[in-house]
Amino acid sequence: MGEMRRLSACFLIALIVAFGACNMEQVGRYPADWLMYHIPAEPDTLNPLTSTDLYSDTILENIYETLVWRNPDTLELEPRLAESWEISPDGMTITFHMRKGVRFTDGVPATARDVEYTYRKIMDPKVDCPHLRNYYADISKVEVLDDYTIKFTYKEPYFRALEICGYTQCIPKHLLEKAADFNKSPLGRAPVGTGPYKFVEWTTGRRVVLDRNEDYWRAKPEIKRVVYKFISLDSTALIELKKHHLDVMGLRPIQWVKQTNKPRFLKSFRKEMYYLPNYSYIGWNMRRPLFSDKRVRRAMTMLVDRDTILNTILFGLGKVVTGPAYIYSPYYDNDIKPWPYDPNAAKQLLDQAGWLDHDGDGIRDKNGAPFKFEFLISSGSIFADQLGTILQRELAKVGIKLEVRKLEWATFLKMVDDRNFDAVTLGWSLSVETDPYQLWHSSQIEKGSNFVGFSNPEADEIIVKNRRAFDVNERIRLMKRFHDILHDEQPYTFLFCSPSLVAISRRFDNVKVHKLGLEKTEWTINRQWKEE
Repeated sequence: MGEMRRLSACFLIALIVAFGACNMEQVGRYPADWLMYHIPAEPDTLNPLTSTDLYSDTILENIYETLVWRNPDTLELEPRLAESWEISPDGMTITFHMRKGVRFTDGVPATARDVEYTYRKIMDPKVDCPHLRNYYADISKVEVLDDYTIKFTYKEPYFRALEICGYTQCIPKHLLEKAADFNKSPLGRAPVGTGPYKFVEWTTGRRVVLDRNEDYWRAKPEIKRVVYKFISLDSTALIELKKHHLDVMGLRPIQWVKQTNKPRFLKSFRKEMYYLPNYSYIGWNMRRPLFSDKRVRRAMTMLVDRDTILNTILFGLGKVVTGPAYIYSPYYDNDIKPWPYDPNAAKQLLDQAGWLDHDGDGIRDKNGAPFKFEFLISSGSIFADQLGTILQRELAKVGIKLEVRKLEWATFLKMVDDRNFDAVTLGWSLSVETDPYQLWHSSQIEKGSNFVGFSNPEADEIIVKNRRAFDVNERIRLMKRFHDILHDEQPYTFLFCSPSLVAISRRFDNVKVHKLGLEKTEWTINRQWKEE
């Protein structure tokens, strides 16, 4: 949908989805026209409106389509389910003309009524999609002019209007309109779309299987089956990759640098490294008394030795960031330097905030409450585990007790969404254009993605002004001021923008790296390839 999506810290370095090509030769224990793709954690749902993580996106973008799509090289918006559109001179109305002859995989035609139904569900407060709803908040009316024409009317100008309306997915109204609870509809376990692949099965704890849509309206990819295998341990996944039981996986930095450089591996797999818009962070729950004071949050940041973590754990693969925009975009302020690793300055800030060791037990306290908290991590993330160990050691030196709590991915996400945490480490995948409303506006604290509880009147004003500004230079000015506010407030300790590190079987040819990563449906089979 073009919104920011949540990443686990372990998967931040591998933001890719992959397809390939096919013939009926045998590769390992499966046919050569299958693609075996590694996912580190099982999605919570395959409902495209209620899902919030990239694991589900990895699968869903092959099943569902939108009215427009972004060209991976030019970054321009181009037709997809809509063959054309008109925008009024004032930018307040957009009319899309949909293609005829496009069908869902159950054979029912996809029409403007399905797009309108999708919009209605997004705006339904009973549907669990506040992360999407905020992008559509300024739409005053959606009209189906005929079966293949739909018109969006805005009550306020929005610079991303074409992208947001155009990224409204086409979900099957005929299968869902009678569901008693959309959030629990069969769509979550058995999606039906118009894309190049159709859902086949979801075996809990093991895999999701998609087959090629033989009635697809565009050119069909060569791969006939895509199998997404859930393997939580990266070490196990790498073993499976080397056995050719996987074709594509994101590598951890240590795997990239030390475990995948032998000639035999490189003869069987190509390695690709590229940057997509993302950053990782530690989020401090500002509702908690521990982290309600910005002096404490700044102290926490100054106790994180980001340069050493980057160079030792991530082998220098990435860049320390200080704010919420993509580091290689004009919206990011490179003049703002990271808060330094400075334990002495951190101790002074904690003292100023009233967190002192009043009772002499070695732990700072305030009003009788010790400075003790949980650091929530996903159990499959080795990076998060290592980060937690480092934090635990550094914080203990200044009289703070940290306990690391590891949870399975779905449970972890629920704890975060319920705001039931003290501190957490995650990452965000960012859109091409910068609109921080979803993550940072105060209206998103209770139900949206602002789960750390950040609230700042000037920031709110900037966020709304940014949405109304069509001039790029004005948005750059606004976003740099917003960057400065977050740098001062430190609701997150911003960590790193990390590259995607990907291993891909040489069974596939025509593998190109675009500005937006790998375009999967381009891949073809290398028919000369033989398993080593």
